[in-house]
Amino acid sequence: MRVLITGAAGFLGSHLAERFLREGYEVLGLDNFITGSRDNAAVLSEYDGFTLVEHDISKPIYFDEELDGVLHFASPASPIDYLELPIQTLKVGSLGTHNALGIALAKGARFLLASTSEVYGDPQVHPQPETYWGNVNPIGVRGVYDEAKRFAEAMTMAYHRYHGVDTRIVRIFNTYGPRMRPGDGRVVSNFIVQALRGDPISIYGDGSQTRSFCYVTDEVDGIYRLFQSDRTAPTNVGNPDEFTILELAEVIIEETGSSSTLDSMPLPEDDPKVRKPDISIAREVLGWEPAVKLREGIRLTVPFFKEELERSDATARTMDE
Repeated sequence: MRVLITGAAGFLGSHLAERFLREGYEVLGLDNFITGSRDNAAVLSEYDGFTLVEHDISKPIYFDEELDGVLHFASPASPIDYLELPIQTLKVGSLGTHNALGIALAKGARFLLASTSEVYGDPQVHPQPETYWGNVNPIGVRGVYDEAKRFAEAMTMAYHRYHGVDTRIVRIFNTYGPRMRPGDGRVVSNFIVQALRGDPISIYGDGSQTRSFCYVTDEVDGIYRLFQSDRTAPTNVGNPDEFTILELAEVIIEETGSSSTLDSMPLPEDDPKVRKPDISIAREVLGWEPAVKLREGIRLTVPFFKEELERSDATARTMDE
């Protein structure tokens, strides 16, 4: 069995590629390294069944190899990235999805789209079931990501209905763990880096907004099960345990033993006030629910960031000498 995973050098894409490799699949990992990591690709290259393809999926590409699956995970996925790369984000959600679906159609392969809880926007229904259509500002600063993913879902369902492509759509909620970029702007990585450095923790707004954080191994397991299932409709995969941003900061400060204080910052435009998945379908159809609690997941994540910061500091000292 062989699958193509776009965005395979990214945080979540690399963990997913590794899961498929461990399950005995051959993996073609495609990435253009706009936000992907060479280090992540190096980890995957240690497996005999992995082949790296350096390419932008927003541009057409042809594969001689037979493929059993195409999993489209290429996209800037953090606020810093998609605000700095708005056009690329829109392109990979539209042209990239179109190209990836075209590959799946040509190869008779199963297709899985990495969508996001951002399709729900700043939700007015809580928790969010898959039937909720969302509350998205299409022309706001976050719209480049939100609408790219909403379009990608529409394109995926069109290929399913019109061309008969065997499709899956996973709506991913906040995921964290090793291999996140220290400066990627996501709240867990931001807080851990700030806590390890002893810097003030940046709390946007009053910190009462909520998120649901899923450890990466749980998220990957849910995605893998969805790929193997028969479900074609969008499916939430995330951790329904809900925490305020202040509660997250407290856990990270405690787990790092940090002396960091809290620093209040203005709330970004269109920042969701709540976010919590209804995972009833994942439980019933996939037999899946997360196993790793937040505090345990933070303990598993902190050592990676310690090593990354030590390596970064060592490189900086070398350059100064």
